[in-house]
Amino acid sequence: MNQGAPALPGAHAIFDPQTYLVTLDQALSGVTEPRAIRARTVELLTEARISAMADIDASFASHPRAARETVRAIATLTDGIVTAIHHVAVKHLHPQKSLSENERLAVLAVGGYGRAEMAPQSDVDLLFLTPWKVTPWIESVVESMLYMLWDLKLKIGHSIRSVDECLRLGAQDMTIRTALVEHRIVTGHAPLAEELRERLWTELFSKSVPEFIEAKLEERRLRHQRQGGQRYVLEPNVKEGKGGLRDLQTLYWIAKYIHRVDRAVELVDLGFFTREEHLAFWQAEDFLWAVRCHLHLIAGRPVDVLSFDMQVEVARRMGYKDSSARRGVEYFMQTYFRHATRVGELTRVFLTALEARHVRSAPFLGRIFRRRRKLKDGFTELHGRLAIENDAEFLKDPLNILRLFEEALRTGILIHSDAMRLVASNLDLIDDHVRSDPEAVRIFMDLLLKHGNPERSLRRMNELGVLSAFIPEFEPVVAMMQFNLYHHYTVDEHSIQCVTALAEIERGEHPADLPLSSSIIDDGINRRVLYLATLLHDIGKGRPEDHSILGARLARRVATRFGFAQDEIETVEWLVRNHLLMSDVAQKRDISDPRTLRDFAKAVKTRKRLDLLLVLTVCDIRGVGPGTWNNWKADLLRRLHKETAMALESGLEELNRDKRQNEAKRALRHLLVAKGWDAKELRAEMARHYDNFWPGLPTATQGVFAELLRGIGHDDIRIDLQADHDRDATRAAFVLADHPGIFSRLAGALTLTGANVVDARTYTTRDGYATAVFWVQDSEGHPFSEDRLPRLRQTILRTLGGEIVAREAFATRDKPKKRNREFRFPTHVTFDNEGSDIYTIIEVDTRDRPGLLYDLTRTLAANHIQIVSAVIATFGAQVVDSFYVKDMFGLKLHSEAKRDALEKKLRQAIADGAKRAEA
Repeated sequence: MNQGAPALPGAHAIFDPQTYLVTLDQALSGVTEPRAIRARTVELLTEARISAMADIDASFASHPRAARETVRAIATLTDGIVTAIHHVAVKHLHPQKSLSENERLAVLAVGGYGRAEMAPQSDVDLLFLTPWKVTPWIESVVESMLYMLWDLKLKIGHSIRSVDECLRLGAQDMTIRTALVEHRIVTGHAPLAEELRERLWTELFSKSVPEFIEAKLEERRLRHQRQGGQRYVLEPNVKEGKGGLRDLQTLYWIAKYIHRVDRAVELVDLGFFTREEHLAFWQAEDFLWAVRCHLHLIAGRPVDVLSFDMQVEVARRMGYKDSSARRGVEYFMQTYFRHATRVGELTRVFLTALEARHVRSAPFLGRIFRRRRKLKDGFTELHGRLAIENDAEFLKDPLNILRLFEEALRTGILIHSDAMRLVASNLDLIDDHVRSDPEAVRIFMDLLLKHGNPERSLRRMNELGVLSAFIPEFEPVVAMMQFNLYHHYTVDEHSIQCVTALAEIERGEHPADLPLSSSIIDDGINRRVLYLATLLHDIGKGRPEDHSILGARLARRVATRFGFAQDEIETVEWLVRNHLLMSDVAQKRDISDPRTLRDFAKAVKTRKRLDLLLVLTVCDIRGVGPGTWNNWKADLLRRLHKETAMALESGLEELNRDKRQNEAKRALRHLLVAKGWDAKELRAEMARHYDNFWPGLPTATQGVFAELLRGIGHDDIRIDLQADHDRDATRAAFVLADHPGIFSRLAGALTLTGANVVDARTYTTRDGYATAVFWVQDSEGHPFSEDRLPRLRQTILRTLGGEIVAREAFATRDKPKKRNREFRFPTHVTFDNEGSDIYTIIEVDTRDRPGLLYDLTRTLAANHIQIVSAVIATFGAQVVDSFYVKDMFGLKLHSEAKRDALEKKLRQAIADGAKRAEA
């Protein structure tokens, strides 16, 4: 404010209408020109608002997890602004000594502003209410007010309506009607606002309760559908998502529509909620508003999506700290999801109360088309849902809590929310005695095994806390977020999704997509072991210890408590400890290497465990999220299972290199004879390759190389690009004169085309040619379409010819997306001389980016390291690149000093590339 200008009271607090309007009049005295009045008003209010908002922000920073006072303070501040502007408009810009009845004007807040709940960047929704039609004076006042509000940079939503128009439009349009439910007078002619209130309830609201309720619930259903349908979407919309603020607001709207309540606590007196449920409502609302306010303050604009980059900053502002086991952002999101779950429970309770009072029709179609089944003693059907006949009798036997879910699954009837409410408030009945009771265990295992759709009962038991009460070891992973781009769900939801995937296979839903898993299930396995291991496989997550090792101990404890036989306990424990083994070997190792297969077979030991692990691995990958499972992973796992099964049945000595080499040569010879090759050409082709060429490639790919090498000249570059639908990838085969760094240049060329390299092999012929094959996918994880292959070929040739310099091109293409920058993946570089008989395996585990493979392979080439094969496994923003290498003399990297020096150079290449990407 200019020196000497009057300071508005409230510049460091919320405006007080009793004093600041007087001060405002003093500041405007002597100013007569309308434009100057508006400008002076905007100047004073801008500075006062900035100062008051600074006070509000500072107060919020002191209690960053509680926003109730903040959202109300912003609304009160906005009231002061609107009141001041209305005062200036009617007293200074358009003064009239007397107003006719037609010229009464009330300024009402509607929507969220009407509830007196505003985030820092919320819109200001105003209704300018008139008795009848708009007069010239009212039009002038409204226009002046809007110009000043716009000059203050407020986002205004407004309408000018008479009382009759509000009633007529509200009857026609549900959005307008909802806004009117929450109207509140800010300033102006109060009797007019009171007239609107009375007429709305008597003439509109009281006559259309069921219509309004059903419309709001359908709106809620469609909103959830748009937001993904899951409560545990990992980038939730705080306002519109499932379990978000809009769900709580929907309850307000309905309650107010029926009973004119102004606060949630009134729902307790009306019998909708208990005191404890109201407390949960209050806490969830406060927390969600805090998150929304932080989002607005960070972005400086109305942002409601809790994206990955925002999650980190909001968690920091709300005081969540990293621990040795988990990041602060993961603790924050676990709290968020638990509140979202509670909002869902409260919504169910509320809707059931509406049904009981006959103001909402219960779903009945299921009852019409469902074959009625006789209910067991103690249960009844109420409004089409499974209910409890006598609460006191029900609670006498804690096992009835589990029987409720069994009966729901057996009959296919949804559980009544009164029954869920009773269960949720009596979880303490499930004690150690119940957890080890054979009948309780029988019921729980039947829920998993007997009814064909265990996910339904598991999800409801999890939401109500029954699953954690019965298996306390599960409680820490409830609503636990994994802060990465790979997992789509929280740990508990992922576990249930895995059980869902297993049940789908058992129901015979994927015979074409999952032929091996389906045949294993059909041939018969220990279902008790497999289902329990699938449910518990990630139970050890979120602690400092390796989750597979800790999880195995916890799973052993659960299986023992459940009374499993000793061999079953050991198998459950083994499966949980090794649930990542098959996936890791298939995706991170060259499974054509006999040593890899031998070591894996030794770890598995028996065909029974191999089969169980295969199905668990498939369910684990499919349970990660949509699009994670593909033909590439399916092919890798099927090949690994087949080779290992043969080794376990025929003996590990069958996995020798000479035998595999002879079989590969025989297969290629048959293929080439069928294509018309003569004996001389065949002998030349068989003699052309070193021994390592034979076991590492499919016969079809070796045939492609034979054709590319046929009659090649020293300066030729030959390329074959073909879709490999069995692996969901495009196979890119290259033959050209060998020289150092060729693998790196090829990798760079492919990456520049937008290709994602998932597997690669490179070999040198005895006559000096490089034969390299890459399997690549497009950005969607599929083979490149036919029309993209010519451009792919052209870019590769231009890069190999030097027209495009890969390193320079990556400088502009390597930048990570903003939302991905907060993912932390510490770089690990390991050297393994035991995993292969003839190669050193260098494994690099780090953050992914487009130019990474090129940087790594260029570094290896510059240090005279020969890359024979590369296996690339990508998990969201994380990548594990495994290189099978030899030194310049064809030996393993035995020198520790040389390995250390190479590790430093690889780390430096990763760091330099990351810095280049961030620049």
